[in-house]
Amino acid sequence: MERDLFGSPEREEAPPAAPGAPAPRDAPLADRMRPRTLEEVLGQDHLLGEGKVLRRAIERDELRSAIFWGPPGTGKTTLARIIAARTNAHFITLSAVLHGVKELREAVEEARRMRRRGMRTILFVDEIHRFNKAQQDGLLPHVEDGTLVLIGATTENPSFEVIAPLLSRSRVFVLNPLDEGHIVRLLQRAVEDGESGLGAAGLRAEEGALRRIAALSSGDARQALNILELAAGIALDESAIGRRPGGEPAIGGLEVAEAAQRKTLLYDKGGEEHYNLISALHKTLRSSDPDAALYWMGRMLESGEDPMYILRRLVRFATEDVGMADPQALVLAMAAQQAFHFIGLPEGKLAIAELVVYLATAPKSDSVYRALGEAERAIDERPAEPVPPHLRNAPTRLMKDLGYGKGYQHAHQFEDAVVEMEGLPGGLRGRRFYKPTQRGFEEEVGRRMARREDLLTGRIAERVNFPRIPESGEDPRSADPAMPGKRGRRRKE
Repeated sequence: MERDLFGSPEREEAPPAAPGAPAPRDAPLADRMRPRTLEEVLGQDHLLGEGKVLRRAIERDELRSAIFWGPPGTGKTTLARIIAARTNAHFITLSAVLHGVKELREAVEEARRMRRRGMRTILFVDEIHRFNKAQQDGLLPHVEDGTLVLIGATTENPSFEVIAPLLSRSRVFVLNPLDEGHIVRLLQRAVEDGESGLGAAGLRAEEGALRRIAALSSGDARQALNILELAAGIALDESAIGRRPGGEPAIGGLEVAEAAQRKTLLYDKGGEEHYNLISALHKTLRSSDPDAALYWMGRMLESGEDPMYILRRLVRFATEDVGMADPQALVLAMAAQQAFHFIGLPEGKLAIAELVVYLATAPKSDSVYRALGEAERAIDERPAEPVPPHLRNAPTRLMKDLGYGKGYQHAHQFEDAVVEMEGLPGGLRGRRFYKPTQRGFEEEVGRRMARREDLLTGRIAERVNFPRIPESGEDPRSADPAMPGKRGRRRKE
């Protein structure tokens, strides 16, 4: 049995329909067509097929605390209503959007009273992710001691939105978006059903119209039925004013287009789908797939994502995943951002699309990303060593007397602008953070680094194997590279 804790006396005199009962005729089509038995639920055979765990638990009235997680319109609330209709337990419904701590306390007190009478209580919390940590903490002891069996419904990833102790005491059941075939079956049932659907109106649906609605709904049964209901109203109006030949009301492509206006894509800028889509864009760029990357970029824009958020992520990708393999990628990323600012929507989308194609097809390297990580780890793991004296600034006489800047070699004073001078502090001497790949422009970077090493190695060999005898009156340091002060080959004046 079910009790609404929050009904006024007036509502108690005229209570809502019992769980499992048909919805009133003036209710929205989506509510009227809501499944009332497990057999009517579509698209969740992995949970409700014969012998599946959730189905057995519902049929045996042995359901333990559970979280129903899935996109909108997949049947989370419907399942809760079916459970309410079948169970012998006391059933309480709360909405995390409308109710808070006060109502939770009332639910717990009600559950305690029922427990003293020997009856279990199932508490269904719709949109449980809307409860904050304190509210979820308030549920925990009563779930632990068996006062409540909790059923939570959420569109958000429970790993992020439900506190760990509560999640560990609940089983998560994932509901899948309905595929087009399931949506079409549901719509056809709604068109033909004379009791709860549109059958009494004498409507017919033209071939392809229902599939178009299914495609527009993105697996959301509620959205599909809402579009169908609007399209049916348009068709009936057209028939009444004689716009349809013969006056027969029919749902066709034009009615569907007018009802849908524009496809509403599943998206929540703060929710999981936001991160799923940007992850898909990033990973298809990294795998050099321009077609998939363009698709995910388009999905985000059509869903209402801020284009500047996408551009910021693309700038990050240019440095993190393309990097030195094609330094021009960062230049183009900043140019695309500027172009979008200059042009705006809708034409500015082309600048983003051009950047996406460029990044997807560019050679890839994360060597700079890894090098920075190595350098930061070295900073974290080691004490902050002083700057070597030869690298210090020496603007005053005192600093010079203390040895600041002594031994520094100005690269431009040497023929090849390469000097043999240690740049790292003593404890990190010889450490290499940046290791270029052999992809794209970075291959040239690797050659440059190798050339520098060759020059330095050659100088060391020259200094060790071929010392020159200083001429009469010559400073020995200028003749012998091994002596401190004038290391390396001077550029010819």
